[in-house]
Order: sequence, then structure tokens, then C-alpha cells
Amino acid sequence: MISETPLIGDFNVSPSGPLDGARIGVITFPGTLDDRDAARAVRLGGGTAVPLWHADQSLHGVDAVILPGGFSYGDYLRAGAIARFAPVMETVVKEAGASATSSSPLPVLGICNGFQVLTEAHLLPGSMIKNDHLKFICKDQVLRVENTSTPWTSQFTPDELIAVPMKNQDGQYVVSAEELEQIEAEGRVVFRYIGENPNGSRNNIAGVTNERGNVVGLMPHPEHAVEAGYGPDDTTGMREGTDGLTIFTSVVSSLAGGNK
Repeated sequence: MISETPLIGDFNVSPSGPLDGARIGVITFPGTLDDRDAARAVRLGGGTAVPLWHADQSLHGVDAVILPGGFSYGDYLRAGAIARFAPVMETVVKEAGASATSSSPLPVLGICNGFQVLTEAHLLPGSMIKNDHLKFICKDQVLRVENTSTPWTSQFTPDELIAVPMKNQDGQYVVSAEELEQIEAEGRVVFRYIGENPNGSRNNIAGVTNERGNVVGLMPHPEHAVEAGYGPDDTTGMREGTDGLTIFTSVVSSLAGGNK
């Protein structure tokens, strides 16, 4: 495992507690950028980050999986299209998909490029295409949490507003009219853009879940809003926002409670 250089102002999470032991796999594809950030967020959330390699079919017994942001396989063909066929994804699809025989299917979170991979793998409905303004965007974005029943959002309150960074070029979420109506009717929109629609996504959708609620895709980056001093600006001060951390504490808590 690659040793990690501490960040300025680094601090240690409490070394023991009832949430210790939740093992969250973080997949690295060629071109992944945010795997170390996601792993750090897992640790700050109280879990154990387990590195997973795209060419390895084994998930090494993890309790949940994160597909982090970046440009997997250079986004050739289209974003996420090649990563969908990586050996590790065969196992993710099997353990998290609708055909999973377990009563507790694998919790999976796809962030940005990870969201794109999940749509390509048909674990989530719809597709991600280029932003309607055809430009890369990088900014802090306000979201409303609309579904708190997933393992990744269980510690939020309904309609809670959070601020996390977003950075994407292929962030426009599109879906057929029929699927969009179904997603809305079933309460499967997990996050929605507030204030503005930064990329033209249908119904201001920033994140959705599957029918079973274990798979979540999110375009903005919660792993960049987990430490005071590094996150978005908020009412407590510049770069003090840590709203994204709740996603990681939520899944660790859900796993500790046997609700995966």
C-alpha cells in the first residue's frame, strides 16, 4: 500500500470506537484522480479504506465500494465507457446489482466519473453527457439532500442544504421522460442542485439511487469537503465547510448497524 504524506494541519481520528472495522473499498482505474481523497474521507469518517485495483476481480471482502472521480481510461469513447468493462466492475455489478441474491446488496457510491461508470454499467438509470455550456466547471455547489434512506445519506436530515465542490465537463445528467417520471415518483433523486443548474441536468438532478437504494451516483465531490480548512466557504469561515463528511459517516454507521 502506498504510504500517505500527511496534509498541513493533519489530525488523527479517534483510534477506537463502535464504528471501527467497516471496510470501504476505493477503486483505482487508469486516470483516476480522487482515489486518495476518497480514501482519506473514509478514514475521517471512521472507516477503513481498502485500495482496489481495476484489473482485480476480487473486492477483498469489503463492506462497501466507492468509485472515485477522475478520467478513467482517459474518458476515451465517452466518460466511464471503458471502465465499465474493467474486471473489478464485473464483481461490483454482481454484488450490487438488481440480480444480487443477498438481502443486503453491496453499497456503492460513484462520485463524478464514478457516477458516469455506474450509468454505463446500468447500475443507475440515465447517462452523463457534456455540460450544456460545453465548458469545464469548477466551483462550490449547494445541494439539497432529498433521500435520506440510502446507506450513504442516512445521517442527513430531509431537505438539508449542503455545499460541496464540483468539477466536471461531462456532468449533464440525462434520462428518458419515462424513466425521469419513475425516478421522481419513487423518490430516487438523492441530491438536487440549488441556486442554479450548473450543467443542464434534467430536473436539476445532482445524484440518484437505484431501486434498492444501495447504489448512489453523485456528480459533485463530497470527499473534498471533509476537513475544516480545505472545504468550501461556509458561515463559520473560509474553507471551513465539511458537509461532505456526512456521506462517509453515514455509510460507516449504516454498516455498523447492519443496514447495508
